[in-house]
Amino acid sequence: MTDSQKVKKAFITKEKAEETAKKYPTPFYIYDEKGIRGTARRLKEAFSWNEGFREYYAVKACPNPFIVKILNEEGCGADCSSYTELMLAEGLGMKNDDIMFSSNATPACDFEYARKLGAIINLDDFTHIDFLAEHGGIPEEICLRYNPGGNFTIGNRIMGNPGDAKYGMTPEQITEGVRKLMKMGAKRFGLHAFLASNMTDKDYYPTLAAELFRVAVKLQRETGAEISFVNLSGGIGIPYKPDEKEADIFYIGDKVREAYENIIAPSSVKSLRIKTELGRYMTGPHGMLITRILHEKNTYKHYLGADACAANLMRPAMYGAYHHIVVLGKENEPLTHRYDVTGGLCENNDKFAVDRMLPETVPGDIIAILDAGAHGFAMGYNYNGKLRSAELLLRENGEVQLIRRAETPADYFATFDFALPDAFLKPGT
Repeated sequence: MTDSQKVKKAFITKEKAEETAKKYPTPFYIYDEKGIRGTARRLKEAFSWNEGFREYYAVKACPNPFIVKILNEEGCGADCSSYTELMLAEGLGMKNDDIMFSSNATPACDFEYARKLGAIINLDDFTHIDFLAEHGGIPEEICLRYNPGGNFTIGNRIMGNPGDAKYGMTPEQITEGVRKLMKMGAKRFGLHAFLASNMTDKDYYPTLAAELFRVAVKLQRETGAEISFVNLSGGIGIPYKPDEKEADIFYIGDKVREAYENIIAPSSVKSLRIKTELGRYMTGPHGMLITRILHEKNTYKHYLGADACAANLMRPAMYGAYHHIVVLGKENEPLTHRYDVTGGLCENNDKFAVDRMLPETVPGDIIAILDAGAHGFAMGYNYNGKLRSAELLLRENGEVQLIRRAETPADYFATFDFALPDAFLKPGT
């Protein structure tokens, strides 16, 4: 058994996958309830030193109400970025400070709905202040999204380039925005920043926290505003590759605490609530795309054709992203064959893996594409008339629950305004 096989394992067996596929044909997504709850509890413990700490799960990562409900039961709120995500949160009984609304280029109706729910508004742009005043009104507590510009560095390592990002306000706009909002009735302020994505570097969050803490102290000193919370946003990554290390959440929590004690505690700010809005970290490792190999092709390369495609999981095609692949039932076999694992789209980038070493794999084998629990199903689409798969939940008791049925042709044709045979119009067809 190789190191990669030791490190990366599927959370279901071949037998479980085959049993499940009899009722819910491949491809399908499956999520691990036990794993999701465990991650939420570890995060909460790591930041338990902060009395007001709360995670706001980034709904965009996996917008399934069953998943969001599990996290809400573990004390998490919802970070929403659109009207329909707000609807999802409200449908679960969430309101007021259960919801952070972080959006950009925001329609008026979205702001109005967020204000109706009492959500915490996170403003992305200085011009949104007047726009929000007209469409929903200015709340007493409001958050501003910060962009320092330039490069974001940890030591001498460049981690990201916020200056090229479309998100957030400049330091000058933040200061002017706080002053303006105070005149408009705002009484308490939060700060938010997202400066890098998918960071497994354990010093990312502590470095970001220290920067936001310093901005909070400066803002209060210059404006007299009450800074009530800091939202460290997302950015904590997961180890997609077998040789990558998982971010140590307890180290991260402790180092954020050190920054807090060094910067906030001795300042006039005194205390801040810490918020996070993690998505990938919370559910990414706890979801897999299960797909069956349909065909094997030998030309200039050796191809395995699966019944899933980039329309089910677009990250490899869009970003060249790595997702580990496990051939279920062959976990202990040597990696002797080099394959491109592809889908059936009429696009040459429809590949889950290129030149990937796997055990000998044949049509009929089931593979698990790991770490697909965030930005997987959520980024799906219908190109080539492909239909979105079912989503399943592996409950803590071992039972498998359908939490979203697979699309059917009737779903695909439902929004067309022309006559179709009656059979197409029946749900489930």
